[in-house]
Amino acid sequence: MTLKDRITEDMKTAMRSREAERLATIRLLLAALKQKEVDERIVLDDAAVVGIVDKLIKQRKDSIEAFRKAQRQDLADKEEAEMKVLQGYLPQRMSLEEVQVAVRTIVSSLGASGPADMGRVMAAAKAQLGGQAEMAQVSAAVKAALAGT
Repeated sequence: MTLKDRITEDMKTAMRSREAERLATIRLLLAALKQKEVDERIVLDDAAVVGIVDKLIKQRKDSIEAFRKAQRQDLADKEEAEMKVLQGYLPQRMSLEEVQVAVRTIVSSLGASGPADMGRVMAAAKAQLGGQAEMAQVSAAVKAALAGT
């Protein structure tokens, strides 16, 4: 069963059990997936679905921060609940140590040295680690690895 199929089944389950908030979040996710498929005229694979889920989670994190600054805890709580539902569709994330080891391996395999190679290393890291690690962690690890070489 693909990740997209699992999301569709979860939507049906949420409808049957009358979980309104969960259902709304899953529908929002399915709408984002469908929009991507229509815009690019493709069928999404699991990696692309994880990328979209990552993007939606990042949007939720930004919104939570903004709502807290505006002292709107009710809206921040709603965004946090949506983020928890979305996180259920992400694969197990790599630990910080695993990310650092993977980045060092990528840096050495590319022969990268110094900050000028940041873009090249990030492109390779995104291709290899996408969906398995938070890209903010990857970026920090790449900066550290390139500064140390």
